Amino acid sequence: MSTESPHTTLPPHPAGLREWLGLAVLALPTLLLAMDVTVLYLAVPHLSVSLRPSGSELLWIADIYGFMIAGFLVTMGTLGDRIGRRRLLMIGAAAFGLASALAAYSTGPQMLIAARALLGIAGATLMPSTLALITNMFRDPRQRGTAIGVWVTCFSAGVALGPVLGGLLLQAFWWGSVFLVGVPVMILLLVTAPVLLPEYRDTRAGRLDPTSVVLSLAAILPLIYGVKGLAKDGLAALPAAALAGGLVLGVLFVHRQSRLASPLFDVALFRNRSFSAALGIQLLSIAAMGGVYLFITQYTQLVEGLSPLKAGLWLLPAAGALIVASALTPALARKAPAAYVIGASLAVSAVGYLVLTRVDSVSGLPVLVTGFVIVYLGISPMFVMGTDLIVGAAPPEKAGSAAAMSETSTEFGVALGVAVLGTAGGAVYRDRMTGAAPGEVPAREAESARESLPDAIATADGLPHWLHDPLLDSARAAFTHGLNIISGIGALLVAALAVLAVWLLPRTRP
Repeated sequence: MSTESPHTTLPPHPAGLREWLGLAVLALPTLLLAMDVTVLYLAVPHLSVSLRPSGSELLWIADIYGFMIAGFLVTMGTLGDRIGRRRLLMIGAAAFGLASALAAYSTGPQMLIAARALLGIAGATLMPSTLALITNMFRDPRQRGTAIGVWVTCFSAGVALGPVLGGLLLQAFWWGSVFLVGVPVMILLLVTAPVLLPEYRDTRAGRLDPTSVVLSLAAILPLIYGVKGLAKDGLAALPAAALAGGLVLGVLFVHRQSRLASPLFDVALFRNRSFSAALGIQLLSIAAMGGVYLFITQYTQLVEGLSPLKAGLWLLPAAGALIVASALTPALARKAPAAYVIGASLAVSAVGYLVLTRVDSVSGLPVLVTGFVIVYLGISPMFVMGTDLIVGAAPPEKAGSAAAMSETSTEFGVALGVAVLGTAGGAVYRDRMTGAAPGEVPAREAESARESLPDAIATADGLPHWLHDPLLDSARAAFTHGLNIISGIGALLVAALAVLAVWLLPRTRP
């Protein structure tokens, strides 16, 4: 069956067996993309030995994937509305499989950077396509909520499996094996999608506006680059200029969309209170989690001294909590209004952040895992129901565009959290390290150790043993204090978002 939606609201009707089997197909790229985010960081030490990238090349290998996804999400979401969401999903799946193989067998840093860029562009076709298809396949609001809960659960499972699977592959094979996981998954998707997934597209959509595409890329890419650059380099000229330029171009993009008959993105969606509030709450809550998660992953490896695989195993309980909460959220959504469920879940998450403020640098791992489990238990209902509110606010023919906005807010949220909270935590570390090094440490080495915890570890390795441990103890305590402070900021932010959720989101029973 093929359905092409006009500019009318499709009547809700129960989904059948084919739709639920199709949801299993849509879970494949969701699971894979979540895994792909985490496995690269495990592979970096291995590929660095093999490819010998420079520091700049290594940054591009890590960042280009996220840049391309963020830059192309809006374009690809709208393109799927026009050419067909199943068609775009299959094109993206084929491209993702080929780019995965290219990345796995890269012979130099430049080749890997190019492959990662192609993976990002292909990835930008997959996420909005899967979410938009779910919205169209499950027109009954309750079934749609359940389907989105399954979608988020699969993403959570990918986050959980990524470090474990990546660690096992890296122990048994070469670094490129972590990219080859995507090839059989995409082949399976290409075989099953034509059988189980119907096609949906907007038959009345106008032509894609090339100027809008260029403007969206010219706005989003500098914004992401600027936010990430400010997180890494502080208030440097180039990231600040990129951020300012991206904001100006973003205003021009929005102005052009409001004047086009067939815009790349329908800015009228922001007039819907549920859409705007859910999008903003999702962005800021993801920002809090992204900034704190950066410090948590560093804490497990740099303070506790765990290997990447052991660190991933310690974080499995939190990922398990995310999976369980995602699976239970649809049932909660049937019992109470979105405003109260999301508000209560964010309040739970705030408690988790408060627990993280009690982590110490000596024996803090159990406290860290407990706090992180509570954070994930609270964040999951917000993500499931927030996504449902965002895509549900759009008419069926605009589902791809709305799904792209949901994904873009997540990308921006992570980048914003890393930039703001990462910078704040780094400032706390440097302040605590001022004068904290043992007096016998030479001034040059003490200043180097003050820059960051990795710098302190590298500096300590070059010192005599009677200075090594005291310097490391000071650095680890300063880093942990930074984690405590940004966790407190996260608690305040998420508590405020809980109040806003109750105030702004729908309070009617589903």
